[in-house]
Amino acid sequence: MKIGVVIFPGSNCDHDMIYALGHILGHEVVELWHKDHDLQQVDWVVLPGGFSYGDYLRSGAIARFSPIMAEVVQHARRGGYVLGVCNGFQVLCETGLLPGTLQHNLSHRFVCQNTYLRLAHPEHPFTAGLESARPYKIPVAHGEGRFYADEATVKQLEDQGQILFQYCDAEGRVSEEANFNGSVAQIAGVSNAGQNVIGMMPHPERAADPNLGNTDGRALLESFLMAAGQTA
Repeated sequence: MKIGVVIFPGSNCDHDMIYALGHILGHEVVELWHKDHDLQQVDWVVLPGGFSYGDYLRSGAIARFSPIMAEVVQHARRGGYVLGVCNGFQVLCETGLLPGTLQHNLSHRFVCQNTYLRLAHPEHPFTAGLESARPYKIPVAHGEGRFYADEATVKQLEDQGQILFQYCDAEGRVSEEANFNGSVAQIAGVSNAGQNVIGMMPHPERAADPNLGNTDGRALLESFLMAAGQTA
């Protein structure tokens, strides 16, 4: 599978993602600069974490207007696969490819720690390769990670099975105590209605190498890629 990782000014998780997808999972990975107009016929587009354009205005607000994003939007509308992680999730929400917004954590502090995720809809194609009852330990690093959508949108996400992950504790219990950033309905990741665009705040690429003592993120990435009919 050929995967393109978009690099914006301020991206700082791009090489982590390239390493995880290329070196760990063995896929062909190309770098896509934010001023490019050519996606190089990739199967997947990945928007990595970081601080695109210094997070001026708000996270993802300027990156949304980068030339490459017009191509990413068209790719998604044609049914192409797109993954946004952390800042990439914020960019996808700014483009309208994903519902909702990412707002300041309720603590108004940057949070960098391990957290736990549980599948919200195990039947979703992106999570079909994961264990439904198991909590996955995935790192987070964000100051604006609180997912928000109005009540009608959240109900639609629930009804259509678009909520991928919710924050939980180490035993897999979804609760407000585990909801460290205050996200509505404990939401940590969602997909679009077409099930070809996904966004999540936690960083699976930071939990993909055995040398880090945690490969839960590798399981997530493998499951995402299998959604396109490919095996990692």
